[in-house]
Amino acid sequence: MINYNGRRFRPSADEPGAAGRVAVYHQEGDLLWGDFTGGHARCGTLAGRCADDGTLDFAYCMVLDTGEVISGHCRSTPTVLTDGRIRLHEVWQRYGAHAGNGNSWLEEIEDSTHLEHR
Repeated sequence: MINYNGRRFRPSADEPGAAGRVAVYHQEGDLLWGDFTGGHARCGTLAGRCADDGTLDFAYCMVLDTGEVISGHCRSTPTVLTDGRIRLHEVWQRYGAHAGNGNSWLEEIEDSTHLEHR
C-alpha cells in the first residue's frame, strides 16, 4: 500500500484554474484525510479511504474565492513515476447547484520526501 501521510500534491500544469493549488494528505491505516488551498479554492477538505492498491475514494468540500460552497466525490488512481513521485488520476463528481463530473491529474510535489511504500 502507498502511504500518503504527509505527501503534498498539486494539479498537473495543464489543469486550468488550478494554479497555486496545493493539497496535503494525511493517512492512518486505510483512513485518509487532507486539506487544500489555492487556485479558485479558498479552503478545501477531503476525507475517505485508501485501498490496498493505493486507490483513494473520498468525499470533498471547498469554498471558492467567489464564496460558493462545492461538494463532491472523487476516486483517485495512483501511478508511481520513474522518479518515485506519485501521479493521481482523479475521476470526480460534484453535487448540487454545481453538479458535474470530470477527470483531473495531481502530481506529488518534488520536495515531498515521503516515498515510503508498505
